[in-house]
Amino acid sequence: MPFHIEVATGRRHARSFNLTEEELGRTVLDPWLSDRPILLGDRKWTRNDEDARLLILEGPELSIQDLAFSQGWANAGRSATDVTATVLEAATDGRRSQRGPATLIIRSDSPVQTLADIVSGHDTESVSPEKALERIDSRDPTVAAVILVVQRD
Repeated sequence: MPFHIEVATGRRHARSFNLTEEELGRTVLDPWLSDRPILLGDRKWTRNDEDARLLILEGPELSIQDLAFSQGWANAGRSATDVTATVLEAATDGRRSQRGPATLIIRSDSPVQTLADIVSGHDTESVSPEKALERIDSRDPTVAAVILVVQRD
């Protein structure tokens, strides 16, 4: 059954309808639980925003007619069940049981030489920071470790 969500702070809110379980996890739950922004409507929302609320309803798929004239949320409320607490608890438990990549920060006087020493003799590939974050955020099972080499203060 699809999910319908509302993210709100104060009097501002954004809603999305007919999300699959996978879409809910990827676009809402993972960012929300990782304190990353949810991109919805015309802005970014995080649970760290003042008075931020997330409401998750599970119910029948809403047709275009059900969503017309800004009646989507009222129609969802009539036919769906509030599953916010259950879904967030299950997602939190699932995150605890999922082992993400090992993460390590190395401080070095010579970051370039340190990186060269680490990758020496290994098959390497350069990727943009955005591509690396995308693979980490998507929980790519092939990502075993993330190493950040920084200049020592």
